[in-house]
Amino acid sequence: MLTPMIAAWAGDKLLAVNPSGSFAKGTANHSGTDIDLFISLSEETTETLQQIYEKLFDRLTALRYAPKRQNVSINIKVNGYDVDLVPAKRQNAYTGDHSLYRRRAGAWTKTNVQTHIAHVRTAGRPQETRLVKLWRNQNNLDFPSFYLELAVIGALRNTNYATLSDRVAACFRYLRDSFSNARFVDPANTNNVISDDLTTAEKQRISAAATLALNSTWARVVR
Repeated sequence: MLTPMIAAWAGDKLLAVNPSGSFAKGTANHSGTDIDLFISLSEETTETLQQIYEKLFDRLTALRYAPKRQNVSINIKVNGYDVDLVPAKRQNAYTGDHSLYRRRAGAWTKTNVQTHIAHVRTAGRPQETRLVKLWRNQNNLDFPSFYLELAVIGALRNTNYATLSDRVAACFRYLRDSFSNARFVDPANTNNVISDDLTTAEKQRISAAATLALNSTWARVVR
């Protein structure tokens, strides 16, 4: 449904439209309604990254999708699903590196979606990540999925907890005690600091929610 619309908007500059989020990384919940689509445009695209972003937003508005601007994506609802569209320009034909617009910073950054997918899959923390995502959603926390995935990986690095409940509890302790001051960088570009995507107040809200989770029963933490 969306691919023809995206193709009509991008014209001959469209290279591909691929899933780039939780489904591709193996960290999606069956009850989830979030889909991330990465729109790869040719390096020959003449518009700036900001122009690409805003032109896609205008097209979605004209088609009555009621889009919402996010940091690097544009959110729309399609048949009950939250769909985040990430327009990006390929840097060259020899790598998967892309440039994308960061709206909050008013700047651009380099990234590589395939590197993100491989990084999360190789870490091997899908169960823990799914549970923390459920908790995030149920608490209406502003906690971008890739940032969350990196935080779970960081919380469980060099640990050897035997049970899933112990590992998730370790994640909550990390979010409570260390998360606010932790620095996370994009594994595809160390100049892209993922932890800058949230304000101090937003990070503190996540830490406070983690404190409540640690003082609650499992039935209340994940419903």
